[in-house]
Amino acid sequence: MTARLLDSMPKEIRIALGQFREPAADMLTYIAQLGAQDIQLNTASFPGEHQWEYEDLLAARKKVETYGLRLMSLENVPQNFFTKVMLGLPGRDEEIAHMQNTIRNMGRAGIPILGIHWMPSGVWSTEPRAKRRGGADARRFNLAEHPSDQLTHGRRFSDDEMWENFKYYMERILPVAEEVGVTFAVHPDDPPVESLGGIARIFRNFDGFKRMTDTFDSPNLGLNYCIGCWSEMGSTENVLRGIRYFAPRGKLIYIHFRDVEGEADSFTECFINEGNLTDKFEIVKALKENGFNSFMIDDHVPNMIDDTRWGHRGRAYAIGYLTALVDIMNKLYPNGNSH
Repeated sequence: MTARLLDSMPKEIRIALGQFREPAADMLTYIAQLGAQDIQLNTASFPGEHQWEYEDLLAARKKVETYGLRLMSLENVPQNFFTKVMLGLPGRDEEIAHMQNTIRNMGRAGIPILGIHWMPSGVWSTEPRAKRRGGADARRFNLAEHPSDQLTHGRRFSDDEMWENFKYYMERILPVAEEVGVTFAVHPDDPPVESLGGIARIFRNFDGFKRMTDTFDSPNLGLNYCIGCWSEMGSTENVLRGIRYFAPRGKLIYIHFRDVEGEADSFTECFINEGNLTDKFEIVKALKENGFNSFMIDDHVPNMIDDTRWGHRGRAYAIGYLTALVDIMNKLYPNGNSH
């Protein structure tokens, strides 16, 4: 087993930005101006119909570094790279072979983390978008407004099927990740309901992630701990339970930091200082107390007046808020102990 690329990175809670595809000059400049150190590309716009190539990955990392930033993670390969794998369809072994190539190319290019998910039906939202304070618009989801009999892939897929397909995948790609030092970070189902489009959502709760880490106890497999999704699953205590269990075991690879009002079957995303979790400082403190030492991104944000599609203004607000939380927490608890 090769040492993880992640282990050579800074060991501290820090701010990153993501949710964009292209490491364009204006984006990298903006991120550097906000004071972030790390970036994550989401469904990156690299060439390739079946896999990502070493030369493209290396060029992206080097470009990011010219702005004084680190390309820490790629989150989500294109859906068509592994849909057959998720659904256990003919052709999945060819997709797995391509994914093995992508993982090897990432390791060779020096990119530490690949964020993955297990949602063949994708992330669901409900239109129209919600209005938050001052008229800012934000994503919402309401299960009751979607057809209950909708099948996105022709039939129903059970929990057992989706677990077997996940195990089949991990048994073949996790050894490659261990070989080249890449770490997987698995995102919760969003929304974390039992089933969508006829397909079971197996990473919808604590038990699903515990089953994953119990089945594959590897340092190269952990969680993309999306606080918004864990908030959708329940209460503040649910979010803290996950942190207190997975963080000391080194399973929280990075954090998506957002919140919602409501629960899995009906919720609205909101500003960083709103939502189910009334004390965001408590969340950051719990992360530090339990040994988390990686990066947090702001994830989804409401769009503010005259904002861009990516949400430059909304992100500036969220990043400023998160930066202040981390700075205060580090001053109050420099050793991670509040007692």
